[in-house]
Amino acid sequence: MANKLMLTFLGFEVLFLLSGGLLMGFALFSENSMRSKPTADTVAPHLLLKRTPLTATIVNAIFVFATFLMVLPAVFLPTNRGWLRFHGYMVTFCGTFTLVIGLILWIETLQTRRMLGSIWAGEAPETQSLLQQKFKCCGYNSPTSPPFVTDGTCTDAVTAANLGGCIGPFSSFANQYLDIIFTAAFGLVGKLRHFSQTPCFDISF
Repeated sequence: MANKLMLTFLGFEVLFLLSGGLLMGFALFSENSMRSKPTADTVAPHLLLKRTPLTATIVNAIFVFATFLMVLPAVFLPTNRGWLRFHGYMVTFCGTFTLVIGLILWIETLQTRRMLGSIWAGEAPETQSLLQQKFKCCGYNSPTSPPFVTDGTCTDAVTAANLGGCIGPFSSFANQYLDIIFTAAFGLVGKLRHFSQTPCFDISF
């Protein structure tokens, strides 16, 4: 019985450590991607990722790694259950931290349409042109509001009028992109909550 509990506990620990690796990997990959020169394919994700709490995600991953290390005394000192309980509290803390990140993304998704207008207005014409190429549109609300950037996609006023503004396709892309991120965050919270409630925290080895 003790051996089965130990194996189950260690299995959960590996999954917990992997969750921290996923958080850290996503944040570092995103930051590295944002440092590269934007293209028509990457410009929209870059703009959205700039507004996600990547630094908080890295901090959360560090907490996960530190929490994983705290389990070592619990394994090597099985008669001292204080470490095991503290480890459980830290797992709950990490899950709550991840939940907050997910809620921030969820709130941003609800405000996407208003947020994207500000993002568009604050970008240089070169970036606006890349967005026009990405979504096959001209201008933001309409080709005249604000005025479209003349490029290979929006060559003249007639073409721009036929393509319409970018507010629709840009908003749709942003909603779907942020949905994936915060859904993954909430899924991770569920896993961490399940882990913190495992019987391994209540039964000594």
